[in-house]
Amino acid sequence: MQIRGLLQEGEEYAGLILGKEEPDYHLVLLPGEAADVSWPAAADWAAGHDGVLPTRRELALLFANLRDAFERNWYWSSEPHATRAQLVWGQNFASGIQTIYGRPYRGHARAVRRINSA
Repeated sequence: MQIRGLLQEGEEYAGLILGKEEPDYHLVLLPGEAADVSWPAAADWAAGHDGVLPTRRELALLFANLRDAFERNWYWSSEPHATRAQLVWGQNFASGIQTIYGRPYRGHARAVRRINSA
């Protein structure tokens, strides 16, 4: 599959996510960024840009492959903490650390889209 031909203007190819229970897929970083937004606002912003917030695995891939496309700030993931639903995971693009913050915390957001590898 030729991924580069499927990219739209301003998008960047991040790489392949190997599936666990789901099929493998390609991850694309969408243009634009939201700053100083709570988690609900970040999710709404991503949906308004025809994307979604990245998962923790996707944030790790973005940090590894497209770190320069991000400011050295903290970015929301789409994943609430497994046992503390009021907390949500995110990625620090200065240090690479993933940690949790409360949903009202004001962080940054980027949107991604997924392309099936089949």
